[in-house]
Amino acid sequence: MDMKTHWEKVYKTKAPEAVSWYRPHLERSLALIELAAKASSAAIIDVGGGESTLIDDLILRGYNNLTVLDISQTAVDVNKRRLGLAAAQVRWLVADITEIELPPSSYNVWHDRAVFHFLTSPEPRIAYVRQVARSVKPGGHVIVSTFGSQGPMTCSGLEVMRYDAKSLHSEFGARFRLVESSKELHRTPFGATQQFLYCHYRVE
Repeated sequence: MDMKTHWEKVYKTKAPEAVSWYRPHLERSLALIELAAKASSAAIIDVGGGESTLIDDLILRGYNNLTVLDISQTAVDVNKRRLGLAAAQVRWLVADITEIELPPSSYNVWHDRAVFHFLTSPEPRIAYVRQVARSVKPGGHVIVSTFGSQGPMTCSGLEVMRYDAKSLHSEFGARFRLVESSKELHRTPFGATQQFLYCHYRVE
């Protein structure tokens, strides 16, 4: 089963609050984005936005240059229905982040919670980093959250990579200056806890 088929099946068979990564609000992500994007006109892309309510919270805070990308059309449709008329304020992209050609130097902030750790082979990770380096403006911000070194080894039936701040930075390289890193214990809807790592980079 290819990745698109896998994620379409996940989102078609599970309610938004019935997946392990669900949170009513992505408080840590939102705080980091607000720190990085001072202007409401900042171009922000949420990679792997899925059915997350992050986009709702960004709209509520007045951000008006928003893009959500996800591999699943089903997930994007759920987000659009939830937002209603506000969905027209967002640019929606349905694509594999390692394959789409995003416009160069277009984003001030790149946000990814729980996509990068699904890239278990070197080739897609290299393609992902090239995508970030090409599409984020010089001086822009990159916020990536993965499972931490004590996080789960599988998620949604797939193997994942686990990182600490050093090993994640090594995937991105010296051009990405680490501003800060932190860890979070995410409590799943099923009562388990998962360690997440958050890294905030600035593109040199």
